Amino acid sequence: MDTERTNVGTVADLHASASRITGLDDFGGDEHREGLAVLLESYERDALLTPRGSKVARAFLRGALISRLLSESAWRAHPEHADVPIDRPIFVTGLPRTGTTALHRLLTEDPAHQGLELWLTEVPRPRPPRSTWAADPVFQGIQAGYDQHHVEHPEFMGLHYTSAEQVEECWQLLRQSAMSISYECFAYLPTYSAWLAEQDWTTAYRRHRRNLQLIGLPDADRRWVLKNPSHLFALDALLEIYPDALIIQTHRSPRTAIASVASLTEQATAGWSEVFHGEVVGRTQLELWSRGLDAFTAERAKHDPARFFDVDYADFVADPIGTVESIYDHFGLEMTQAARAAMTELHTASTSGGRRPAHRYTLDDFGLTAADVDARFANAAGGA
Repeated sequence: MDTERTNVGTVADLHASASRITGLDDFGGDEHREGLAVLLESYERDALLTPRGSKVARAFLRGALISRLLSESAWRAHPEHADVPIDRPIFVTGLPRTGTTALHRLLTEDPAHQGLELWLTEVPRPRPPRSTWAADPVFQGIQAGYDQHHVEHPEFMGLHYTSAEQVEECWQLLRQSAMSISYECFAYLPTYSAWLAEQDWTTAYRRHRRNLQLIGLPDADRRWVLKNPSHLFALDALLEIYPDALIIQTHRSPRTAIASVASLTEQATAGWSEVFHGEVVGRTQLELWSRGLDAFTAERAKHDPARFFDVDYADFVADPIGTVESIYDHFGLEMTQAARAAMTELHTASTSGGRRPAHRYTLDDFGLTAADVDARFANAAGGA
């Protein structure tokens, strides 16, 4: 039985398991298989996973294949998705822990916008009316998993609150193509990292777009607002698939961002690996995200500056609504009274009560110094 496994598995048995669970067998082509094979090789060769870590990784990979199967099935059931326009979508990106989540959630409060709710990344389908979600058995099952996570890891909720109905990062859709920086954030995977760094992301973003067309089918008149720090690694591919995209880049001292993301990573993966902790987490996350920012900075220079808007973390914290108004002004968007009221209400709720962040970390915890970080980010915009 899968629950008794202490290894991640093989390409074949992961596909078979996903098919057994869903009753579906059309994975929509083979372009994901190379990445999945490299990923499994890297787990076996590099990651030194514990039994718990192996089971988590297996569930993570199988979940991506389940989502892929469900997308293929839903695309066949709703062929009209192919005609859904995605006009001037907004993408929020930047180093992790630079305000991307808070800004993304504010922007999606605008009634004219839509975001990508977490549960629909796991079970892609046309977005049902929100009033039906609480009674949906699939939604209930996914939310129950997050409720249990909050009980078992209450400190993590203070770092990054997660629930099934919450808008979340769109890397969940890229997982369907076995191309995601997330894997490198959850395990020590240098073999996979080296492979992914050489890949063209265009096919993965094409599938990403089709999933947005499907999920947003009932809301085709609303602008998509998406968020993902890993867009740093694939700007050219993103703009090839979304040629009229509007890009917001957040900025914060890399010293702070790297220390914070290392801390978040270690807490999220505690007990999963014999090697992925402390200095290994620090070193890998510094290398990963500095490389991503280098790539983004180089590719951004090739595109129209008017397509981009920069947000400084300190400015955003000091005046979040004013920051959003500046974004709207820059891109020629209308800030309605309804949008302003909704954003103000969310901001007030997010800075009070049980969700107030409480996060302490230092570079020393991960074998890094300020000089290490400064040197690695010396050539990128937004340095220390």
